Amino acid sequence: MNEAIARIKINRMLEKAGWRFFDTPEGSANIILEGKTSLKKADIDNLGENFEKLKTGYVDFLLLDEDGFPFIVLEAKREEKSPLDGKEQARKYARSQNVRFIILSNGNLHYFWDLERGNPEVITEFPRLESVKHRTQFKPNPKALAREPVNEDYVAQSQLPGFTNDPRWLNPDQRPQFITDLGLRILRKYQLAAIHALQKSASEGNDRFLFEMATGTGKTLVAAAVIKLFLRTGNARRILFLVDRIELENQAYKNFDLLLKKDYQTVIYKENRQDWRKAEIVVSTVQSLEFDNKYMRLFSPTDFDLIISDEAHRSINGNSRAVFEYFVGFKLGLTATPKDYIKNIDPDALSQRDPRTWERRQLLDTYKTFGCEQGEPTYRYSLVDGVRDGYLVNPVVVDARTEITTQLLSEQGYAVTVVNEEGEEQELVFFQRQFERTFFSELTNLELCQTFLANAQRDPFSEEIGKSIIFCVSQEHASRVTQLLNELAHKYFPGKYNSDFAVQITSNIPGAQEYSISFANNNLNGRTRFLDGYKSSKTRVCVTVGMMTTGYDCQDILNLAMMRPIFSPTDFIQIKGRGTRRWTFKRQYRSANRPEEERVEKENFKLFDFFGNCEYFEEKFNYDEVIKLPQVSARVSDNGEVTYTVPEGAEVFIPDPLKSLEEKVIGLDGMKIDRKLFERFSRPILDDPELVQAVLDRQWEHAVHLLRENYANKPEDYVTIEKLIRSEGLDRRLTWKEVLMRIFGLIDRFKTRDELLDEEFQKFVAIHKPEPENIVRIRNYMHAYLTDAEVRRIIDAGNYAELASNPKLSLNDLLALDQWLRLVPAYIKEYISINTYLP
Repeated sequence: MNEAIARIKINRMLEKAGWRFFDTPEGSANIILEGKTSLKKADIDNLGENFEKLKTGYVDFLLLDEDGFPFIVLEAKREEKSPLDGKEQARKYARSQNVRFIILSNGNLHYFWDLERGNPEVITEFPRLESVKHRTQFKPNPKALAREPVNEDYVAQSQLPGFTNDPRWLNPDQRPQFITDLGLRILRKYQLAAIHALQKSASEGNDRFLFEMATGTGKTLVAAAVIKLFLRTGNARRILFLVDRIELENQAYKNFDLLLKKDYQTVIYKENRQDWRKAEIVVSTVQSLEFDNKYMRLFSPTDFDLIISDEAHRSINGNSRAVFEYFVGFKLGLTATPKDYIKNIDPDALSQRDPRTWERRQLLDTYKTFGCEQGEPTYRYSLVDGVRDGYLVNPVVVDARTEITTQLLSEQGYAVTVVNEEGEEQELVFFQRQFERTFFSELTNLELCQTFLANAQRDPFSEEIGKSIIFCVSQEHASRVTQLLNELAHKYFPGKYNSDFAVQITSNIPGAQEYSISFANNNLNGRTRFLDGYKSSKTRVCVTVGMMTTGYDCQDILNLAMMRPIFSPTDFIQIKGRGTRRWTFKRQYRSANRPEEERVEKENFKLFDFFGNCEYFEEKFNYDEVIKLPQVSARVSDNGEVTYTVPEGAEVFIPDPLKSLEEKVIGLDGMKIDRKLFERFSRPILDDPELVQAVLDRQWEHAVHLLRENYANKPEDYVTIEKLIRSEGLDRRLTWKEVLMRIFGLIDRFKTRDELLDEEFQKFVAIHKPEPENIVRIRNYMHAYLTDAEVRRIIDAGNYAELASNPKLSLNDLLALDQWLRLVPAYIKEYISINTYLP
C-alpha cells in the first residue's frame, strides 16, 4: 500500500471502529463533512488521497451519535503535517458544535482529546461510539478527588455500611475482636498517607501516580481504596486492574469483590468476555490482553478511566507497556521494587542480556512512565518502615554455600534472559563457555536438604519443621528435592508422614494451585500429626520454581530456601516477602474443663541463601548465620576448563545450556494451517480431558508438553510445526502454544507477518511517541530491519554507506532518523522476536 495516502488510512480506521460514511445494514451513516448534511462518494474523492486537493491540507469530519447529533470532531491532515498543528482550530470548531471530544490524525499518528479532561493523548486506534458514550457520563473533577475525606474506615464502610454505630465498635475492648469477626479492613496510617499523597498530586494537575510499597504492606487494600475514591468522586466510571500472573488475577478479584461488592461489581475479563462492560472494575492479566494484540481489537482507548498496574515494572515491562499506554485516563502503578534496588553494579560493564541490566532498565522506565523521572514515587513505604512500625518482620538470613554453588556466581559465570517457545521470559544460568554441563548431583541436593532440615525454624507449639517454601532451579530439580525431603522425613520422623512432608507445587503438576491454597489454609494433606487438635498443615514444605513467588499469602511461613540463583531483584524481593508478614500462632486446648489459648507472635523467619543471592544485589551483605557445607572437589585443566567431581551414578538433569538457548529463543507468533489437517489434528486433542483441563487452568507448559508427547510427530499424520508451515506456504513461524489457542478457540486465526509488523509498530508509537515527521521513516526502518537479514547486518555493523543502493531503505531517510537510528534496533532486540519473521 502506498504510504502517502492519509485519507485511506483514516477511512479504514474509522470503519474498523464501527463508524460509517454511508448507510449500511448495520445502521445509518454517522460521518459527515463540515458544512454538509450527508456524504456522497464524490465528496470523499474530492478530498484527495492525502488531502492534497484541499488548500488547508486538512478537513474536519463530524462523527455523530446514534441520534444524529454531533459527537466527535475528527480533524484529518496530510501525512507531512503534525496532527497537533490544527489543535486550536479543532477546539474552536468543536465548541461551535457543542462537542466535547476531538480526534487529531494524519493517518500515522493520532490523538484523542477530551476537552473536559486536559491535553490530547496519543492513541493507536480510533475509539468506538459506545466507548465514548460511556465517557460522556465521566466528568473528571480533580478538586472533588482531593476534597474527598478518606479515613481509616473508608473501605470498611463499603463492606458493612454503618458499622461504626455498632456497640462492639464503640467499645474499645471489644473493637479488635469485632473487626476480626467481621473481616473488616481498616486502613493503616501509612495506607492513608499513600491515598492522601495521591489526592495531593491529583490536585496539582498530575494524572499518573506511583506507589512504592514493600511486599506485605497491603497494596491491594490501598488499590481498593483508590478505586472507591475515583468511582465515588466521579473521576472514573470503569477501572482496569492489570496484573502479570493468573494467581494475582484471582487474588485481586477476590479482594475487590470482598471489599467493594456492595457498591461496585468486579469481573475477571477472560471469564466475562461478553459482558465485562456491566462492571465498574475489570481485572486481567496483561498477557490475556497482549496475546494476539487483543486489546486493540476488543477494547477502545476510552473504555477505562483509571488503569492500575500491579507490580508495575513487571506487568507493563518492555513493550507490554503498549497495553497500558493504549488506554487514555488516569494511571496508577504499584511496585515493591525500589528504583535503586540493584546496588553496586556498573550497567555499562554488564552484558545487555544480564538480567540485572534488563531489570534496571525496566525500573527506570517504570518511574519515567509514571512521571517520576527523579526517582521519587508519589508515595514510598519500605520494608524497613514496615518492620519499624511493627507491621512486618525481618528475616534471619542464612548463608549456606557449597563450593559448586559459589562457583555458579563467580566472576567466570554469567546469566542471561531468554524467551522460551511460549513467549515467556526465562533466566538461564551458564558457567564459562567451554562448560558442557551443569551438574546438580544427588550428593549436592542431599547436602542442601539435610542442611535445611537441620537448621530450619520449628513450629512454636508442635516443634515440627515450620511451614516452608523452597525455590528450585527447574521443575525436575523441584521433583528431585521433593523426593529427597520425603525420604529424609521418613527417616527422621518415622510414622508421621506418608511421602507428604514435602509437596511439589509447579505448573506441570495437576491441581498445583489448589495445593498452594490448601497449604495456606493449613489443611494440605490434612492436619499435623505432631500435636492433636493443632491447626497446622500436615505437609510442611512446598517445593516450587516460580509459582509461589507472587500472589501467595501464607502468613505463618517460618522458612524460605533459595536452592537456585536468582537474578531478578523483583523475584528476590517477592520471595523474601513471602515470609515478612506478621502472624500469631495459636494453640487452643482444655485445662480443668476450661478452654485455654496460648499465643506466640512470629518474630522473624529464616531465609536460606544457598547461592549467595544477597551478595548478588548487595556487594557486602552481613549474613545472620553462616553454615559451612562439605566441599565438592573441582579441577582446573591447563586450558582453564573447570570440571567438578561428581559421585558415580549421579545424573545430569539440567540440559546443555547453549542448546537450551538455541531452542528457547523462539518467537511467539505463528502462521495459518491447512484447514483439513488442522481439524483432523484438533479432534482428539479436544477430547483429551487432561489436556483440556491444562488449557482451562492456563498451565501452558504442561499443555504443550502433553500435546507434543501425545499428538505431535506421530505416524498417523506426522504433524510437525514445519509441516504445518509448509502446508500454507507462509513466511512466519508458529509455536505449539499458539496451535493450542487456535484449537480451543482462544484465537480465531493466525495473523500474517505484515499484520504482526503493523501491530509491533503501533506498540512502538504508543510507548515512544515519535515526532510526526519521523513516523513513516521509522515504520519503514523497523520493517526493513525485521525482515531483511542484509539490512540488519549493515545496521548492526554501522556500515550505513552500503545502503546507498538498497531498495528497501533510503540512506537519506535513515540518516534523518537521528536518535531513532539506534533506538529502533535496540527496541527490536529487546522486545521483538526476530525469529518470528524468519522464513
